[in-house]
Amino acid sequence: MAAEQWRIRVSGRVQGVFYRGSTQQTAQSLGLTGWVRNLQDGRVEILAEGDLDQLQQLLDWCWHGPAAAEVSNVEHRVEAATGRFNRFEVAATC
Repeated sequence: MAAEQWRIRVSGRVQGVFYRGSTQQTAQSLGLTGWVRNLQDGRVEILAEGDLDQLQQLLDWCWHGPAAAEVSNVEHRVEAATGRFNRFEVAATC
């Protein structure tokens, strides 16, 4: 089971700039599991499970994202890890 689960919400110009795909690549390279999706309010939401160091690296990356992104805010909260994810995916828009 994963050490921690973090729910991250990213605001700014983060849709239509390959933010989800870049997040997936970054999370996979860090060995994280979970998903990333667009929210209807224009933000991107990430649910990631893994070790604290890996999650912190993802959170730090979220502040800049891919080249075309313009991130204005990143929020996160720690939740109970479930261990239910096998990989990191791009999920359907919520």
